[in-house]
Amino acid sequence: METVNYPLGKTIFGNSAAIKYAYDEFMQLPVDEERLLGEGNPGLPAKRRTLQGEAAVAGVGTFFGAVKQTITFAPSEKPGWWIRRLDLPEQLDTQIDISNLWTSAQNLVMRSGSPHNYLRMVEHIVALKLGLGVDDVLLKVNSGDPPLFDASSLPLVKAMEHAKIVDKPDDATYVTVKEPIAFGGRRGDFLLFLPAEDGSRNLRIDCGISWNTIIGQQRVRFDATPDTFRYASEARTNCTYQQYLAAMTIGKLFAATRNWGYNKKNILIHGKKQFYSSPRFQVGDKFLEPVWHRATLDLMAALSLTGADRLCGTVVSYRAGHTLDCDAIRALYRNDLLCSV
Repeated sequence: METVNYPLGKTIFGNSAAIKYAYDEFMQLPVDEERLLGEGNPGLPAKRRTLQGEAAVAGVGTFFGAVKQTITFAPSEKPGWWIRRLDLPEQLDTQIDISNLWTSAQNLVMRSGSPHNYLRMVEHIVALKLGLGVDDVLLKVNSGDPPLFDASSLPLVKAMEHAKIVDKPDDATYVTVKEPIAFGGRRGDFLLFLPAEDGSRNLRIDCGISWNTIIGQQRVRFDATPDTFRYASEARTNCTYQQYLAAMTIGKLFAATRNWGYNKKNILIHGKKQFYSSPRFQVGDKFLEPVWHRATLDLMAALSLTGADRLCGTVVSYRAGHTLDCDAIRALYRNDLLCSV
């Protein structure tokens, strides 16, 4: 595989020296799996897209596991993705946009209007916006607790396919960064955003992770396409065995960690030397489920918080998480770093 060097560009927040150190560490990682488009092959259709009909999918609730929850995907005349709480008819729909992000501490929570008008853990849902290239969607839910599935987000992908993805008359709108920029965290993590080149509207992601467990170091590089996203959508969230035990015991006392719906089928549990649930995405001697989940269902969710626009260009991520992702997207707008393509 070709070695690619990325310009670090201007540091918006974080320590430039620490970013450079982490970048050098990242560049030592081999690319474990690569899924790139051929030259001139567009990653996503050029037209705005929505759904022809509606499709519902139900599963055990993430935070209240005894209650089955349903989410319905429906077409939207309004640009962008919107959340409608059917149990709160007095509230307005919430646009899925960085301005309506309530918190990213444990998972992404979207909220507008009343404090009760929210939807938790939206990352595994909203990632479909950019992953499948579906621009205008209405999500109908009966609570703020999303459903959870053994196949991660694949049932959501199938539901949208069942509703039938269709083109709209208007062209899709794109944004990209004006120049190479970097964001650094506090634990050897960083994000790089590079502009789309020569009018390209593709999104390329180069993502690496490093865990001090059996997961170890992993890296994937790919162009965002519906086929690649569908492939990766079965990658489950992961946690250490200690985190799993905490969530199942004292964690039930706290709303942020009350993940009653978790079990050994719908999450990947890992320890220092072994997996405690069956890992997926084997390539050679590695199981790349954690890095594919991170790159698509986590990172691409944050990259989807651009309202009615699609993000294009190149994004490089190493050891980053929800908070750095969302702080970076917020900073792009706060510092006027985006431009239309």
